[in-house]
Amino acid sequence: GVECVIFNEEYMTCIWGSRETLTANYSLYYWYENRSPVVECKHYLQDQGISVGCHFNQSEIIQFQPFHVLVNASLGSRTLEIPSKRMELQNLVKPEAPVNLTIRNMSSNQLQLTWTSPYPKAQCLEHAVKYKSNKDTSWTEQRVKGDTFSFPSVDYEKYYTFYVRSKINSYCGSTQLWSEWSVPVVWGSNSTSKGSVDDQVHWFWIHTVLIPIASCLLLLVLVILMVRMERVWVILMPRIPNPSKKFDELFITHNGNFQEWAGVPKDVVESFKLNYSENICYVSELLPKDSYEPLWESSNHPSSVMPGALAIPLEHSPYKNSCVG
Repeated sequence: GVECVIFNEEYMTCIWGSRETLTANYSLYYWYENRSPVVECKHYLQDQGISVGCHFNQSEIIQFQPFHVLVNASLGSRTLEIPSKRMELQNLVKPEAPVNLTIRNMSSNQLQLTWTSPYPKAQCLEHAVKYKSNKDTSWTEQRVKGDTFSFPSVDYEKYYTFYVRSKINSYCGSTQLWSEWSVPVVWGSNSTSKGSVDDQVHWFWIHTVLIPIASCLLLLVLVILMVRMERVWVILMPRIPNPSKKFDELFITHNGNFQEWAGVPKDVVESFKLNYSENICYVSELLPKDSYEPLWESSNHPSSVMPGALAIPLEHSPYKNSCVG
């Protein structure tokens, strides 16, 4: 047969098998009783090339109208029709699981559990809460009509785990299709017996999300400042000056001419040049033959006298000078 389910009133699927059990080619046709003509499925669900179901958009779903489907199975030249029973779509709605479970301390020994549901018609829902402590061996499930559950007896030596699920109530449909169980929420511990789940979640987000993100953003800002702002870069990492580049112009452009490189005026340079000349005078010394005594004598060796080595003071030596100019 064909099983149809409406998921949170957003879309519907009708399934008639799986790849392991189906070998033929299948086609689905549907219509609403006394309302529309027969229409073939527009969006088939396939498993390895075999059609196993049909997907219906929200605009194709009409509740409180008898719904019929017909499946044709073709195998070679043979065709088999698989009719389905008459269906009421309002009884085939499966809500989405509740979210945002929150526990609050109402008194010294009472807790309050609240949640929200993604289903668009909250007044059409009833809920079930499942819970147990770390010392319990089985779960306790309790029906709830609203979106609040009060837990009157709290043992601070335990911690508790809670789940919530939803389904359409008897005022909006007749179904046993429950939603999936929600993400669990935990309260209490041996070390922080009176702490709430709100506080635990709050500190969890601070330590695991906010602090790493803030650190990354701060590091990114510092990198941008160091790259984009030269002044900050110079302050944090000052550069060692290189004086060699300062004298490139002196030796390359001016060929080592310091006056030209320094911009000294030409008239100042000319004023330091010599504009006079002086005759060159040569001075020579004339000594008489016997006017000195040798520093040493030797009968076997010729005397060696240092030029200009005199036995008399130099101021008494006669000189001869001549100037050429």
